[in-house]
Amino acid sequence: MILSKAEAQVLLKKVLGYSKAEACEITLSGSEGGNIRYARNAVSTAGDISTLSVSVNATFGKKTGTATINEFDDASLKKVVQRAEELAQLAPDNPEHMPLLGPADFKEAITYVPATAAATPDTRAEAVAKSIQVAKEAKLEAAGFIENTTSFTAVMNSKGLFAYNTDTDVIFTITTRNQEGTGSGYAARGFNDISKLDTYTATKIATAKANGSANAKAIEPGKYTVILEPVAAAYMMENMFRGFDARNADEGRSFMSKPGGGNRLGEQLMDEKVTIYSDPFNTELPGNTWNREGFPLDKINWIEKGVVKNLSYSQYWAQQKGVKPVPFPSNIIMEGGDASLEDLIKTTEKGILVSRLWYIRMVDPQSLLLTGLTRDGTFYIENGQIKYPIKNFRFNESPVIMLNNVEALGRPERTISVESYRSYLIPPMKIRDFTFTSLSDAV
Repeated sequence: MILSKAEAQVLLKKVLGYSKAEACEITLSGSEGGNIRYARNAVSTAGDISTLSVSVNATFGKKTGTATINEFDDASLKKVVQRAEELAQLAPDNPEHMPLLGPADFKEAITYVPATAAATPDTRAEAVAKSIQVAKEAKLEAAGFIENTTSFTAVMNSKGLFAYNTDTDVIFTITTRNQEGTGSGYAARGFNDISKLDTYTATKIATAKANGSANAKAIEPGKYTVILEPVAAAYMMENMFRGFDARNADEGRSFMSKPGGGNRLGEQLMDEKVTIYSDPFNTELPGNTWNREGFPLDKINWIEKGVVKNLSYSQYWAQQKGVKPVPFPSNIIMEGGDASLEDLIKTTEKGILVSRLWYIRMVDPQSLLLTGLTRDGTFYIENGQIKYPIKNFRFNESPVIMLNNVEALGRPERTISVESYRSYLIPPMKIRDFTFTSLSDAV
């Protein structure tokens, strides 16, 4: 269920009025949407979802209790506040407790698109029908998922802070395979604006990969020049994005940790072609303009021309280090160039095109060494052309090392990670000396 800003404010004031705690924060959130899942060219499940809940954080001194409820009569609202206060009295002191923030002016986000909010079961069905038709025409079997969501979050506390945001989102993933199980293709799309979603074209890409990857040849593992499509690059770098945290770095628990203590702020950590930033007002990937602590979010550079410019500082860790808090971003964007994926292929004498990576696991947090597998279409490039499909590889590589070996970056594209269902704006990238360690029989 979606409440307007005014409706949310009225409800939050009512709930806050029931509190007897020294400090209290109320979070109200709701969503509406629907989904279709399909496999073997037929719909398997479909549904609509509507949620609305309120969460209460009550604090006495440094003791905090939390309770959540999805009933909204006065008796239930009083009960959830009382329960949070009871739990607070039983809780131990939190040595890292920080006071609530007061009122702030937050810019209006651009995350809400009426067309997406207006999507119906028929809208989803038509999108899926187009996808299935493409797969059938290519004599392939498709399995996919589409989901659109409209959601809102509102926060109010006893210090006078009030924040509200609403957004829309649609995600689409498609895997196509041949009946022999020897070829596979994949595509993923995510947007705030459903009018940008083209399931027909996305499925065309997946079917081309599936038919093109059949009868793959085995080549020797080793170090190769690779072209990572945006979805593969996003999977590879997702763990790195989580590492933009000052505390983890200062405590020696991340690739941003400096030997002997401290962090790598100000260091040239990557190739100068690499710039990674956050901007809630990017029209292709808009984000929230405030975080749950109550800090405003604005444009900020994390990596600028390969140099570490900023790390995220929570309110507590900023106090410990005597610096200003730097909130973690609501989106991640990597700059690129003007080249298309095809342009990167044309400039490659010998290399490997990687459509997608999966089953990625951490090997070493200090160097951010990862291992995982290619899948859904891996191809050998020679003299600027895709020559033939090759069997999948296991890789051992660090995104930090990878981003020191950048030869070229293409035009950024919005893509999603199905592991986190987060969207990123990432370019295709040409990387030298990417390490493949063994072959895989998976397709």
